[in-house]
Amino acid sequence: MTRISFLHTGAVVIPVFAELAATHLPGVEVQHLLDDKIVADLGADPEGRDVAGRLGALGRTAVAAGSEVLVFSCSSISGFAGALQQELGIPVLRIDEAMADRAVEAGRSVAVVATLPTTLAPTAALLRERAALRGVELDLTEALAEGAFAAVSSGDRATHDSLVAAAVLAQTARHDVVVLAQASMAGAAAGLDTGGVPVLTSPELGVRRVAESLHLPTRA
Repeated sequence: MTRISFLHTGAVVIPVFAELAATHLPGVEVQHLLDDKIVADLGADPEGRDVAGRLGALGRTAVAAGSEVLVFSCSSISGFAGALQQELGIPVLRIDEAMADRAVEAGRSVAVVATLPTTLAPTAALLRERAALRGVELDLTEALAEGAFAAVSSGDRATHDSLVAAAVLAQTARHDVVVLAQASMAGAAAGLDTGGVPVLTSPELGVRRVAESLHLPTRA
């Protein structure tokens, strides 16, 4: 049986990806690997704490356990995917790549919203990368939902979601599409009246991309 591993930087998203995997990856064994200090360490000292080495160790754990694909569920670490794929010899997929592709298809004026600068910059870079592959130039706005990360870190999910929703709505009037940079933000966008402006999140689009990479039929 095929096995894949998700590499997470926060435990809060593990149930989300477990549910999506059950829906979109039938017959696939899923392993969840976690280092919940990586985002904080990248913020405090981007060049230190040996984040690349820690990701490599987790990747080698996945390979040793028989995983054929490793998936980064966090945008903050997406820049490490290419080097790690070369090291491990298996595909290392970025959960937000499919979302970035969808955003580029949806319009040229794009806003990316995050709760952390360490996630905002890599997501913006990924959007520009995917746009460049299509030979297009984006009018890209980067916006932080100030206070949202502190709220959710203290256990106040309601305040987090409210702040994220407000940040999203502030961008919908001026852009063709809004991108949420973190998988953990996905729930905050549910049910928002955006006037028809799409708000894209990475978890489901990313897991569907994983299914495509494994040549599994995607579900509607």
